[in-house]
Amino acid sequence: MASLVGYQPEDEASHPPNAYPDYVSTRKRAPVHPPIRIAHTLSEITGPRLVRGASVLESLDLTRGSGGEALGERVIISGRVLDGNGRPIPNILLEIWQANAAGRYAHEEDRHDAPLDPHFSGAGCLLSDAQGRYRFVTIRPGAYPWANHYNAWRPSHIHFSVFGPGFASRLITQMYFPGDPLLALDPIFNSVSAPEARDRLIAAFDVETTIPERALGYRFDIVLRGRNATPMETSR
Repeated sequence: MASLVGYQPEDEASHPPNAYPDYVSTRKRAPVHPPIRIAHTLSEITGPRLVRGASVLESLDLTRGSGGEALGERVIISGRVLDGNGRPIPNILLEIWQANAAGRYAHEEDRHDAPLDPHFSGAGCLLSDAQGRYRFVTIRPGAYPWANHYNAWRPSHIHFSVFGPGFASRLITQMYFPGDPLLALDPIFNSVSAPEARDRLIAAFDVETTIPERALGYRFDIVLRGRNATPMETSR
């Protein structure tokens, strides 16, 4: 007999507001008027659909690129994509992007005075498997300065983009590492007002995922709805 699960409303304190004064750029880009709801048409609801293909994997290694090994501390990030009732969601497309070990993105707009790594692109995509699981190997990103306030540094983090059944449904979040002293000073991390929600942005060390003499393992589950939802940048 199927069990009934009670309705779990979204916790408003679990997601960052559009305007957060300490995060300086939101003062200009946050909307000043209520959003206008535009009804979805059939094309937004049904597609384009995401299907498995040779270019999208269930496991990804970003440390081996362009004929060499990326520099820095290797880490393994794994977890599950879950709905609000803790059920796994299969075939979810995850995009990830991050800075390299020196704290620089492989992007033409990044002007940080830190070296690029020719063997590290810092970006990739993969699909959750039938049990909602994902796994990738990467380099722990370095902290980097940003011009938000005096002596501002972003803590080590990895960006996640989560797509639903089509490209019209997309959520974005960031994953942080435990014990990072910059978390207490970071206005993006602290724009999530509920402490327990901020904790859901921090990956947990996972010795079972750790590969001896190769890489430390971390677990980061992504919950898409409900009171235990992972804070998302585009949730409202």
